[in-house]
Amino acid sequence: MLSCIDISNSTILADKAYGTKEILDYIQRQDGDYAIPPKSNTKNPWKCDWFLYKERHLIECFFLKLKQFRRVATRYDKLATSFLAFIYIAAISILLK
Repeated sequence: MLSCIDISNSTILADKAYGTKEILDYIQRQDGDYAIPPKSNTKNPWKCDWFLYKERHLIECFFLKLKQFRRVATRYDKLATSFLAFIYIAAISILLK
């Protein structure tokens, strides 16, 4: 999924499951930064910007609000374009509240 977007000069926020060496190396090769905490059993843990990592909570809460729309949660639409259009409508509805 990261290969589909330009991540240069951006910070990737993810949970511990995405803290693999391959993903971290890919982010660095693309001139990006990451705020991914290391797993507890990592032999060479890296520093994590915990203040920035806590911003991930806002994204998780937004997805939770999106999933309250039944049409989004059950993936009712067959076509990707229809699904994306309803995501836009749901996001606008959430942001207007």
